[in-house]
Amino acid sequence: MTHARTAMIFAAGRGERMRPLTDTCPKPLLEAGGKPLIVWQIERLAAAGYTRIVINHAWLGELIEARLGDGSRFGVRLFYSAEHDALETAGGIAQALPLLEQNGEACVFLAVAGDVFSDFDFARLERAADALAGRDEPGMHLVMVPNPAFHPNGDFVLGDDGVLSADGAPRYTFGSIGLYDSRMFRELAPGTRRALTPYYKAAIAGRCATGELFSGRWENVGTVVQLASLDKQLRVSNAPNPLPPSESI
Repeated sequence: MTHARTAMIFAAGRGERMRPLTDTCPKPLLEAGGKPLIVWQIERLAAAGYTRIVINHAWLGELIEARLGDGSRFGVRLFYSAEHDALETAGGIAQALPLLEQNGEACVFLAVAGDVFSDFDFARLERAADALAGRDEPGMHLVMVPNPAFHPNGDFVLGDDGVLSADGAPRYTFGSIGLYDSRMFRELAPGTRRALTPYYKAAIAGRCATGELFSGRWENVGTVVQLASLDKQLRVSNAPNPLPPSESI
């Protein structure tokens, strides 16, 4: 089994906390800094060599497909996994497994949330992906971040050896960026609604979950206020520098 450089973007959520914006626009298409949140993710994945990307969708999913198309303008191939009702993360993976596993072959794939904005370089995961692909037992590798204000107690402990554990300190927050072995989801019937939480617990209990800490820019865009703040930051940072006074027209 190898690292197939295939990624999945979770984009099926309803975005309740983003209402009324998400009443007519799927959350991943909400814009910050002049482009949809999901496009920031696609562009960063493409820059890291992930040219095959699976996107699951449910609420207003047809708008996502119409807006993004086949991905050619981003230099990638986009594939869509439609869900009638959102199946949560593990359920979404199981539904999309035929798209993730090319020719039915198990693979290590990258999965990211469509509503996270981060400067994380996905190319950093190459070594971890190769390590996962070489394991006999399926596992996962999670990118952890310092605990944000809305989640002060964190999720898991990251040991000095890079292995995740459920108990102890210091605790960090899962940044919704992770590598997964597709074999973990083969027993979950397509169409089943299932969160990833049981898979995290099982992998950690079996010492099959590793991680790394990312202390750079990472934002979970969950509310209208957070979206507006990110939009303002990006527009300021991307604005062209004014000409020096001597060169002004």
